[in-house]
Amino acid sequence: MPIMRMKEIAELTAEDRIQKLIDLRAELTRLRTLVRAGGAVENPTRIRLLRKTIAQILTVENEQKIGLRKVPESKKQDNSPKKIKTKKVGSEKVSK
Repeated sequence: MPIMRMKEIAELTAEDRIQKLIDLRAELTRLRTLVRAGGAVENPTRIRLLRKTIAQILTVENEQKIGLRKVPESKKQDNSPKKIKTKKVGSEKVSK
């Protein structure tokens, strides 16, 4: 089972991807240290999955940087003022 799928990675915001990258690298460092110290890792395949997920996150970051991958519309920051829907009741307007 993958740690994260490419679709999930692509849907994350840039800040979330960076934070996830930091967390995964810390976990990978911890597991590598444990192996080098002679300890037994509960799931040795986890190291491979961590490396693969880190590479996928870096790939998405680089693709967005050079313009090969579009930023999803829902993740773009919208700085325009928000419109409030109003409903006319009788002769006065009521905010919804």
